[in-house]
Amino acid sequence: MFDFDDSRLEDPEVLAAAAPLLMNLASSGARVRREAAMAEAPLAAIDDVDRPRAVIAYGPEARLLRAVLEPVCPVPFVAWPALGLPGWVGPLDIVLLIGRRGPESMAVAHEAVRRGCRLIVACPPDSPLAERSASRSTTLLPVNTGDPLAAAVVFLVALHRLGLGPYTNPEAIAAAMDGVAERCAARTDVSVNPAKTMALDLADASPLVWGGSVLAARASRRIVEALRLASGRIGLAADASDLRSLLHQAPPRDPFADPFEEGTQERRPGLVLIDDGQDDAAAAEARLRLERTAQAADIRITRLEHFEDSVVERYATVLLTGLFGAAYLQIGLGRTAS
Repeated sequence: MFDFDDSRLEDPEVLAAAAPLLMNLASSGARVRREAAMAEAPLAAIDDVDRPRAVIAYGPEARLLRAVLEPVCPVPFVAWPALGLPGWVGPLDIVLLIGRRGPESMAVAHEAVRRGCRLIVACPPDSPLAERSASRSTTLLPVNTGDPLAAAVVFLVALHRLGLGPYTNPEAIAAAMDGVAERCAARTDVSVNPAKTMALDLADASPLVWGGSVLAARASRRIVEALRLASGRIGLAADASDLRSLLHQAPPRDPFADPFEEGTQERRPGLVLIDDGQDDAAAAEARLRLERTAQAADIRITRLEHFEDSVVERYATVLLTGLFGAAYLQIGLGRTAS
């Protein structure tokens, strides 16, 4: 059983011990810059002479690519979750492969080459996957950091050059992530640090996370995964109607309960609302209902918001803030020692 101690969020020794956890998040922007710089030459060689029949993406963040491309892509875009490729895929299609270790990526690369597809693969240039992917129709985007989001940004640049997606500026995305790292730095006081505030809000809560737009919903799933890992508690990202049902079932707050006495009170939920300014009318109404339900049940609400810049910059900002919040929750619970 781990008890949250808010003093850990300002303790220099505790924060120094947790430095690797925080530095991994703080270097997110640097990884985007590095991957974009490494892929600059092959990206410059990409052209959009022949429009494909369809685009099939496989690997980590394939659904992120789909979420960004679906509103504007002039051809069907498929985020393929299964081993291999759909039976209809052939030489008229483009396959995007965000490489990772394991037989699945190798199988997709083999099938794409065998069928004569135009293949764009992001992986280390000296890896077995790069060797397996080699063909006259293959473009290799050399990446080395192992960060799927950074690789996805490189793919978005490639898709724009192919005439299939919106303009993507890796430097702007990296700068947005650097801004989050600055605001959420360990040295930043809890009173102005949104990630430490989020950790305090969820100190004794089971997290429920919701985002209204497609990208905000994706960020909610990533954030709740991090919160579950950080806290060892049950957490959920789901439709607004499902979360409202859970909020209705939350036990009433007992003002006389001793928070330091084990078993005195059932754990209540904490609601995290993600807003990237992209809600449609239905999502705006769902957000309002969630807020009203939480307020009626005396549930604390944490808001992660970013309304400026491109959709990917907004996504990266709210996502990274939430991941920092999960890290500070882990630190406050004393779970970083292991």
